[in-house]
Amino acid sequence: MTRPVIGIIGNSFMINDEYPAHGGSSLNSDAVAQVADGIPMIIPADPAYTSAEELMQVCDGFLLTGGRPNVHPEEYGEAETEAHGAFDRPRDRITLPLVRACVEAGQPVLAICRGFQEVNVAMGGTLHPEIRDLPGRMNHRMPPDGTLAEKFELRHKVIFTPDGPFARLMGRDEVLTNTLHGQGIMVPGPRVVIDGHAPDGTPEAIYLKDAPGFLLGVQWHPEWNAAHDPVSRPLFEAFGEAARAWRRGERPARALRSA
Repeated sequence: MTRPVIGIIGNSFMINDEYPAHGGSSLNSDAVAQVADGIPMIIPADPAYTSAEELMQVCDGFLLTGGRPNVHPEEYGEAETEAHGAFDRPRDRITLPLVRACVEAGQPVLAICRGFQEVNVAMGGTLHPEIRDLPGRMNHRMPPDGTLAEKFELRHKVIFTPDGPFARLMGRDEVLTNTLHGQGIMVPGPRVVIDGHAPDGTPEAIYLKDAPGFLLGVQWHPEWNAAHDPVSRPLFEAFGEAARAWRRGERPARALRSA
């Protein structure tokens, strides 16, 4: 059987501050190809080029990636402030309806960092503009200095709900992860279940109540060292299994159902 096609949500950026481009990290493509055993396809996240409906016909699953711009607060009913940072409105207009459509259909989604936040907003939740400004919270942002390996270093624990989907997937209630984000969940959407927290209380792992298919979100970056990291590998393997089930025509995917 042909490997499942995994749509990787791309990001917009400028080459040499003047040439507009769409692209995606090779880390995401490596994780999809090597661990999920899928065919990575980077998607230009702009409704000028495609729609959620068209993408769902082409792809078997979707990886919602991290990205420097944040979801615009207008999407969850708040006014824009300087603390909310940079935005990517075209990406908002693709990913938010895509999440809702995939949830309805049961089509597999794995959401990372910004993607984790997109799922919460798409399902009616809100975000904190800056986690490190909240009392008792650590700075979850990427370290400004050091090598790439040092920036992706495992920095804090994530504690899962005992016998929840993540604990069952990982085979344990506590793991170590990296952390490279500024924003985070303030109020979870009505169906969003927070299944893992950092020690400071920051939500780190989510699934959807009564979701018909595979949808998991993590606030950390499991694409780093995905083939060898004991936390990242089972996450991408389960995602790949769900995408293969979808490609076989199973509706909904059987791979890892929400509790």
